[in-house]
Amino acid sequence: MENFNMTKHTSFYAIGLSYKKADAEVRGKFSLDTNAKSTLLMQAEAEGIESLIVTSTCNRTEIYGFANHPYELIKLLCENSLGTVEEFQEVAYIYKNQDAVSHMFRVGTGLDSQILGDFEIISQLKTAFIQSKSNGLANSFMERLVNSVIQASKKIKTETEISSGATSVSFASVQYIIRNVEDIANKNILLFGTGKIGRNTCENLVKHTKHDHITLINRTKDKAEKLAQKLDVIVKDYADLQLELQKADVVVVATGAQNPTIDKAILNLKKPLLILDLSIPKNVNENVTTVEGVTLIHLDHLSQITDETLENRKLHIPAAEAIIEEVKAEFMEWTKNRKFAPTIQALKEKLNAIKESELNVQRKKNSNFDEEQAELISNRIIQKITNHFVNHLKDGDSMDEGIEWIEKVFQLEQEKSFF
Repeated sequence: MENFNMTKHTSFYAIGLSYKKADAEVRGKFSLDTNAKSTLLMQAEAEGIESLIVTSTCNRTEIYGFANHPYELIKLLCENSLGTVEEFQEVAYIYKNQDAVSHMFRVGTGLDSQILGDFEIISQLKTAFIQSKSNGLANSFMERLVNSVIQASKKIKTETEISSGATSVSFASVQYIIRNVEDIANKNILLFGTGKIGRNTCENLVKHTKHDHITLINRTKDKAEKLAQKLDVIVKDYADLQLELQKADVVVVATGAQNPTIDKAILNLKKPLLILDLSIPKNVNENVTTVEGVTLIHLDHLSQITDETLENRKLHIPAAEAIIEEVKAEFMEWTKNRKFAPTIQALKEKLNAIKESELNVQRKKNSNFDEEQAELISNRIIQKITNHFVNHLKDGDSMDEGIEWIEKVFQLEQEKSFF
């Protein structure tokens, strides 16, 4: 297995947890808001982590980075979230080197998404990289890897139909509403929270229900007003939440709060109410289900809904995987070349030093010394020698051993590459 060393002792890891083994409650404990991510990055820099990116979405929380041991990254996650190491061990995954690279490709291209072909994660990976770079935590390996994943994602999106049809958490929620609420066009819909999922859900509601009686509420009212102007829907103050809940037939909750914002204490209902909680951590207290007429649906349930669109997407997985392998192979070739490049450069410098020393001897010995011819011949010999070493390192079974052997034989000293 390829070992992506930054030093002799670090390896590249992907650690995290996702919807596959961690339910919404557990994912909520390990979720990281904007402040927590910033604190984690500052702590990573202070602790000597040389390169790292962190993502936290409704479906997963992950850290990609170089470390001596994966526990260094696990510690960062647990110390900046509400999760414990013991809880992490129960549901987590840890990938190393090439497996970690492969995992990022599958995540970033939507193949590992809770809803197959949901490409929202790629923008979050981009944002995570930019944030890490601004904190001095994104080296050339990480930049090249993220760019390669973005390239694969774009190619899959344009060359396959794995993302055909609008399918995402927001789309799935709208489909659920349409299928389970009769006469939806005449029902009162309340959307609480206008983050990315909230915005997408609102757009899908307007588009697929032909509904113009949607009410938006957000803690920051101007954000809701901007969306309302675009979609021609109603905005109410956060202070009106309890009153609007009484009027609503359907409530979609998509806030970024770390604790529940809706519980049975504020529900004074006179008719049935469907609540969809699309938030991680959960923003609707489970106690609302004790209120007569309330149905609570969480995003984990929505992701289990399969329809013809999703089934058709599965047919395009092999084509998507082929694209991933192609782009990943280019990335792996780049890492190989980067790994031995410093050694080859140091070898060239050593051979050139030997050449100059020998040419000086010949200049003194031979008054008719042909400087130009000697320079040409010796340079060609050096190039042929280094080409042989390059081919050996590319084709050899153990590049690390080959590099170490060259350095030892020629007594080379150079800065270690990141790889």
